[in-house]
Amino acid sequence: MADLEGSPPSFSYYNRKKLVTILSIDGGGIRGIIPAVILSFLEQLLQESDGKDARLADYFDVIAGTSTGGLITAMLTAPDDYNRPLYAAEDITTFYLEHGPKIFPQERGPLAKVTSLVKAMTGPKYNGKHLHQTMREKLRATRLHHTLTNVVIPTFDIKMLQPVIFSSYKVPSYPELDAKLSDICLGTSAAPTVLPPYYFQNVYEDGKTRDFNLIDGGIVSTNPTFLAINEVTKQMMKENPGCGSIHDRLLVLSIGTGSGRSEQKYNAKTTAKWGLLSWLFDKGSSPIIQAFYEAGADMVDYQNSTVFQSFRSQDNYLRLQDDSLTGAAASMDVSTEKNMGNLVKIAQQLLRKPASRVDPETGQLREVPHLGTNAAALQR
Repeated sequence: MADLEGSPPSFSYYNRKKLVTILSIDGGGIRGIIPAVILSFLEQLLQESDGKDARLADYFDVIAGTSTGGLITAMLTAPDDYNRPLYAAEDITTFYLEHGPKIFPQERGPLAKVTSLVKAMTGPKYNGKHLHQTMREKLRATRLHHTLTNVVIPTFDIKMLQPVIFSSYKVPSYPELDAKLSDICLGTSAAPTVLPPYYFQNVYEDGKTRDFNLIDGGIVSTNPTFLAINEVTKQMMKENPGCGSIHDRLLVLSIGTGSGRSEQKYNAKTTAKWGLLSWLFDKGSSPIIQAFYEAGADMVDYQNSTVFQSFRSQDNYLRLQDDSLTGAAASMDVSTEKNMGNLVKIAQQLLRKPASRVDPETGQLREVPHLGTNAAALQR
């Protein structure tokens, strides 16, 4: 088995701390710009307090990410030659602005919609070549056990028809999961109909191999917060079987990539006439996939809010999500300069909005006055 001396500390270390800190980042394609901007703001706050070399990986015991959130997770936790984070949070926004148009090249001209439809009918919308090349260059030979803090990144193996969770905690028992971060990122971001499934063979422990046939981690959970909490819980119970519930010992920051449900694009009357094609492709998006992703993210938030409130530790859980996206901003692959600039502004506006929490009775977002704005809640 690979030398894991550089692995993040175990929970025997965290058990001596008052709180275990978790950062979770949703999937959402180009909308990853939203959490990237928010995380840059948070890292700047930490640098004002602790110096310009402060990085998010220094403050979170666990960072989890799905799809585009998995890419952000890897970039935040991959080490450089001096065992410090390879990228600052502000670098990630730059990454999206520079590489987004090449990962999601836009069809132009009067036949753009027709071309997009033909592509959707005959194969994935994008070939993924630029994303593959870029992630391999950015993350080099870094493997899961090299990360500067614990990470959790979900994927789904289309051949085995089961989730594969790449977790720092699993590596000692399952060394076949100690894959390159670039391979993990390409697996978790392979959204059906958008990017092709990703195959790789991981070579580990004295030449043993395991094959992976992966698609988007959003199939497992668009919002990976619950997965991160589950990994923490299992680890703490393993090291301290009598520890009981730990929700009152968690400090969780969950960041969404925005939702377009307020646009009300669909209703029962119109969808009643739909067949397979319409559910898979309508006006540039895939309604059935969007519905699954939105429902998954919302249910995780709803469950977390309920559990934290039941333990009277609701202020230890903060979810930042904008559910008012419309038009191109709600898409996961519109990488025009105009839309990406708009996503930056949406993230900045989200920081100025009142902090909100899901009401367990209604399932709707409700402002939490004593937390102030999202920016103030992050600062606290």
